[in-house]
Amino acid sequence: MTQTIHEPPTQTGTATGRPRSGPARQRAAAGTRLSDLISALPWIGPALVLIFGVVLFPAVVMFYNSTRDISLSGLDKGPVGFANYATLLEFTPLGGIMLRTLIWVVAVVALTVLISLVLAQFLNKSFPGRQIVRLAVIIPWAASVVMTTLVVYYGLEGYIGIINKFLVDIQLIDGPYGWTKNPVSAFSWSIGIAVFVSLPFTTYTILAGLQSVPGDILEAAKMDGAGRIRTYFEIVLPQLRGALSVAVLINIINVFNSLPILKIMTGSIPGYDADTVMTMIFKYIQNEHKIDVASALSVVAFLIVIVIVAIYVKVVKPMKEV
Repeated sequence: MTQTIHEPPTQTGTATGRPRSGPARQRAAAGTRLSDLISALPWIGPALVLIFGVVLFPAVVMFYNSTRDISLSGLDKGPVGFANYATLLEFTPLGGIMLRTLIWVVAVVALTVLISLVLAQFLNKSFPGRQIVRLAVIIPWAASVVMTTLVVYYGLEGYIGIINKFLVDIQLIDGPYGWTKNPVSAFSWSIGIAVFVSLPFTTYTILAGLQSVPGDILEAAKMDGAGRIRTYFEIVLPQLRGALSVAVLINIINVFNSLPILKIMTGSIPGYDADTVMTMIFKYIQNEHKIDVASALSVVAFLIVIVIVAIYVKVVKPMKEV
């Protein structure tokens, strides 16, 4: 007499053991994701509220104001559609302002990264007083940007500035020069100040990346006869990909949105020959009281930053493993 053994129903589908259909699996997966999201809300809720209050809500208000006719006294006279954007397009100096903004961002970020690579490599070495030197690098970061800029601004004054006097004493210039009265020289000095105050963060970010490079890899390269330059460019630099990607991205955003340095260094220059997008927004608000046009330019600036960040993340892939 044979005994029949019945297999238990499989657990891959319904109670009958049949696998679920495609739509059923999708609904089940969606339900799981929704339940996971609901269970995570107590943890991510405060961050979402902060993002909405600090980023999304101001962006919505900014776009709303850009479509309104707001008087000099701040009275909302009603909708005007995209008339404020048309006003921007008719503004002749806008092309130069956009070009200058590009020069400002590229120059500051490129110089900051290059100098920081050298500084980080130096600070990664063992030498007497290294801790003091590392602490000194933080000083520009700890000091107020406005204070640092004012020190340079008054140091460049034609007849009383200590920087101007020093340049005359070493015969780099023939006589006192009004650096902050000329658009090109004031803008150039602004780039130098921006690089100076950006160095600490970028240097320490790269330094952290350097200290994560495995020592056995460097030792193996040395044993294989690789020189210092080859080792740096073929082994060390690729290992810094993550640190460099984050540092460059944050610097792009910070420099693009920077106002205090340019406001102090170029604020007394008439016209628009030393302006970037941020200083132009400030002039629209502070000098011309055109909140609606300033909002339109702010929306344009916001979209430019979003596009730059999206392209950068797509091309560079900061989170990609080396």
